[in-house]
Amino acid sequence: MTRDLPTIVHLDADAFFVACEQARDPSLIGKCCAVGGTERGIISSASYEARARGVYTPMPTAQARRVCPDLILIPHTPGLYGTVSRRMFDLCEGLTPLVQRNSIDEGYLDLAPCGLRDAAAVEVAVRGLQERIRAELSLPVSFGLATNKLVSQIASKLRKPRGFVVVPPGDEALFLAPLAVGKLPGIGAKTEAMLASRGVRLIGDLTTRSADAMRSLFGDGWRDMAAAARGEDDRPVETERDEAKSYSQQETFAADLADRAEVERIAKGMVDDLLPKIRADGKRVRTLTVKVRYPDFSHASHAHSFAEPTDLEAPFYAWIGPLLRAAWTRRSPLRLVSVRFSNVSAPESQLEMFAEGDDRRRRLAGVLDALNRGGTAPRVKHGHQLTRPPDPGSARSG
Repeated sequence: MTRDLPTIVHLDADAFFVACEQARDPSLIGKCCAVGGTERGIISSASYEARARGVYTPMPTAQARRVCPDLILIPHTPGLYGTVSRRMFDLCEGLTPLVQRNSIDEGYLDLAPCGLRDAAAVEVAVRGLQERIRAELSLPVSFGLATNKLVSQIASKLRKPRGFVVVPPGDEALFLAPLAVGKLPGIGAKTEAMLASRGVRLIGDLTTRSADAMRSLFGDGWRDMAAAARGEDDRPVETERDEAKSYSQQETFAADLADRAEVERIAKGMVDDLLPKIRADGKRVRTLTVKVRYPDFSHASHAHSFAEPTDLEAPFYAWIGPLLRAAWTRRSPLRLVSVRFSNVSAPESQLEMFAEGDDRRRRLAGVLDALNRGGTAPRVKHGHQLTRPPDPGSARSG
């Protein structure tokens, strides 16, 4: 597929988990900080200041503390990252209907439907989106603009954070040629080392190899790799997503947690995070499953199904405690808890007239969803979302 304009955009949020936490607590901006377990586990996301000190993902937390003793470790905030991700992509869909959500912090946009006439107009539109994401979500993002997904993805990662790289049509191979061959998707560290031993260090080196030489390097997939080295890619931006068959969320604790009331509070918080998404999708759910995982990685779960599907929190709150007790049968603290909703269906409008009470509660839920929309943290909280005051001796620190 040939394009006259670089209308394929790759969005890559910068240090996404850390950026979400910095939006909630601006005092963290500019500091060496990372999201991850404080006692065990790995670093999920590190600020660029921490990266400059040698902290990377997925470095073990203990090692990160050694290389950066003043590192500020931030525990995962349940529900925050999914909420910010949805709002980020919602802003993208305000620019173009063709948005592909690849992961929580990466995706593609196709600006072809926007009717932009030249490359300057494309750049202005995307810079405007970058600024809007920064202004509304306090989230730094990098963009790559090109004629296809492959080149735009590579471009978005070149000048992070807050990168903005445009590859003009026709310059794809020229842009890729001086880059390390490991920049191509699918070439990991081992393959890159093998290629270096064969004299291939740059992407441009692949374009000078014969068909036989490429076949010896990549086997049956050599044609695809040759096309990638030339910057050729005809994959469209895919907007079709399978309808959700379930909704789930989990939290791995920084340290094993034995406080049943606190685990129940966290699980109810997951209900609060998931139900607005279910309502936004126009769905109802019948089955709630609570799963626990122990320090030895064994796990157990228990579920309850309602006679009728619902999209309201209250019926599920009542079952979080009993399901947690049914699953958590060992005299042991927990490593993880998760909540999952399944048996997803669309509401049957014929039955709505017989559910006036639910309808009033649904309208109230809709008001709360609207009030909490548009920020990185809920404006209106349920009682169980209020955490106990921290012990002064356990303040967050490196």
